[in-house]
Amino acid sequence: MNAPWSSTPRFADTQRDMFSAFVSDDATVEVLKSTVLDMGWLPEKIHRGGLPNAVQTLSVSACPQILMVDLSDCADPLGDINALAEVCEPGTIVIAVGSINDVHLYRELLASGIHDYLLKPVSDHVMRESLHNAQAALHAPKNEPSAEAAPESKTTTIAVIGARGGVGASTVATSLAWAAADTLDRKTALLDFDIHFGVGALSFDLEPGRGLTDALENPARIDSLFIERAIVKVSEKLAILSAEASINAPILTDGTALDQLHAQVVQSYDAIVMDVPRLFAVQNPNILPGARHVVIVTDLTLAAARDTLRLIGFINAQAPNAKIHLVANKLPLQGQTEVSRQDFEASVECKIVAELPFDAKSAIASAQQGRSLAQAGRASKAAGTLIELAQTILQGDSAASAAGGASLLGKLASIKSLFPLKSR
Repeated sequence: MNAPWSSTPRFADTQRDMFSAFVSDDATVEVLKSTVLDMGWLPEKIHRGGLPNAVQTLSVSACPQILMVDLSDCADPLGDINALAEVCEPGTIVIAVGSINDVHLYRELLASGIHDYLLKPVSDHVMRESLHNAQAALHAPKNEPSAEAAPESKTTTIAVIGARGGVGASTVATSLAWAAADTLDRKTALLDFDIHFGVGALSFDLEPGRGLTDALENPARIDSLFIERAIVKVSEKLAILSAEASINAPILTDGTALDQLHAQVVQSYDAIVMDVPRLFAVQNPNILPGARHVVIVTDLTLAAARDTLRLIGFINAQAPNAKIHLVANKLPLQGQTEVSRQDFEASVECKIVAELPFDAKSAIASAQQGRSLAQAGRASKAAGTLIELAQTILQGDSAASAAGGASLLGKLASIKSLFPLKSR
């Protein structure tokens, strides 16, 4: 959410820095400095002192596009935020850090226009993800009316994202792609955006090639002939575009390559399944608006509940028209999960549309045979559920609905019910 406080700009956008922070403690400064350097920003923009210092400094200088302020020394954080609002430019993305672990404070801060609130001590992972989300929100396309709406494509694009690493998103993506091609007879393309460690091609016992790497590095080369040569055929109906880039060679791309790639693949295929690592989605938010459906794969843990909630908010912001399908994977055949299904659904305010039991036998068969899980274990419950999910999505079954439009902060409050409060 962009802070809506100030109504008129005091400085031209060309005078504004990308990022600035006002932080009180050494530990947060060190974590922030590491992330800022990784993102190519200036560590000199990290200032000591919390919100009062930010207000004093920004009253006489241009406000950055992304601002981090420390609320730890504020006796009245909500009241002091009003003073910050007076010196913030329109559209400023504000991230607050603090020591108060209170749901009411979360709610009031986000309602006031704060983009995110980070609880100390802030880990490297949380800091990095929050800043990437802020950068994505800053560059998200504005909802401006167009003179003429573009015709809707007949191709169904499905993005598959894991709420956390290791929950089986790639397994679900490859199975959905296979089911779309084999069971539903759709000409299907699987795009594996895990550029360095993807398993899309490996899941079908194929070499990944350099097709996706070349496309992202050289968007001007992307045309129908390029796609035809770069894509690897699994069967008559199923093809894969993937990569196995050197881990010493990070792939830098922009929206041009992704838009051009999607536009070309749409022309030749009835269904597109994109395996999208969550960090890739955060760094390249324009990959989501082209998706008509987003499948979030999760396990039933506290950490996954938190990250699923954040992903739903991110997806709703980037692709508000996409339907979200929540899939619970790797469920134990016997025994309890860390969080019950009922509590998980209540926390994220989104129904689980499919449950996939942990099936070691089918997983081993899938790896040994070089086939997707749905193909290798067709008689298993997991395979049947994945095929049904593909049918639900591609045949337009209205039973799988998108997450509701409740505020992200209200959802954050529900997650707190899963944690024992200190006062109890």
